[in-house]
Amino acid sequence: MSAAPKLSASPTLALARPEILALAAYEHALWDPSLERLHANELPWRADGDPSRAGLNRYPEPQPRLLVERLAALYGVTPQQTLVGRGSDEGIDLVVRAFCRAGEDTVLITPPTFGMYAVAARIQGAAVRTAPLEVARGFALDPDALLAACEPSVRVVFLCSPNNPTGNLLDPDAMARLARALEGRAVLVVDEAYVEFATVTGMTPRLDAHPNLIILRTLSKAHGLAGARCGALLAAPEIVALLRKLIPPYAITQLTVEAVLQFLEPPALAAMRERIALLRRERARIHQALSTMAGIETVWPSDANFILASFADPDRALQKALDVRLLVRDVRRQPGLSRALRLTVGTPEQNDRLLGALAS
Repeated sequence: MSAAPKLSASPTLALARPEILALAAYEHALWDPSLERLHANELPWRADGDPSRAGLNRYPEPQPRLLVERLAALYGVTPQQTLVGRGSDEGIDLVVRAFCRAGEDTVLITPPTFGMYAVAARIQGAAVRTAPLEVARGFALDPDALLAACEPSVRVVFLCSPNNPTGNLLDPDAMARLARALEGRAVLVVDEAYVEFATVTGMTPRLDAHPNLIILRTLSKAHGLAGARCGALLAAPEIVALLRKLIPPYAITQLTVEAVLQFLEPPALAAMRERIALLRRERARIHQALSTMAGIETVWPSDANFILASFADPDRALQKALDVRLLVRDVRRQPGLSRALRLTVGTPEQNDRLLGALAS
């Protein structure tokens, strides 16, 4: 096995763990579909009932070229700026492993926010520091407070926009300002898992301007493919090349590749946009109905596929939902959400059931 070429030095890559920069990545079996495969120790016969086009007896293509190209086109970036992984969670894990040394480096998060950022940091042995969103301003981002909390050991800053569980978009100009201020100090990761439900394009058009900016996208939410476990990390080519050293060589299964490519065809994308339009209408209807109900203290605006609401008696509201066979998310353990529940926007029938139960 020959050593992988070393990545050229840059202010952003200088933040990565030196041992990852020097790592010789695993060399997978040569990928050439035009040749017959007797080099990867695969069984030459398909299993009975194998439904795939390529054959599940064969290893899938590492970073499948066509899937990378389709996702790059979907998000408006180049294939060299695109890493395909298993949802956003794999991207979170890869970034923390690449940039944080156990016992030395720190991850900065903005609670209340998605819990996997802190989990990935603690698995890696990195410290977690917080710069809370401003509850009084609708969970707005405070760039000055974040930069003040960004001590020298911080290597990764995570933002979520629209934020989970609050549903609000973060100010893109503030995020761009943070990316500039953090150049040479930390990478800024913007998780846009829910951005399709908003009416903005997100941070992708700003990617080229900020070499330390990483954007996470997923097919789990708007595309209805949570079970497929497929997402994309978008970043400068040098960051993508670095993280390719860490991702398992056959991370995306053949069945996932074939299924996802089908759902990236124009008819499927058109259907996805129609479902998003319906969901936005239902989101507005739910927000309006909740805002007039007794026992509900606050209903926050949402640009995601869920609504955050504060209840005078959240335990009773949880039970009311269970009475009509619906699960909603209890987020009361998060800072500033002591009486809050997160309600996913469902089908019109499910939403009618939930609103009827809460109104009763």
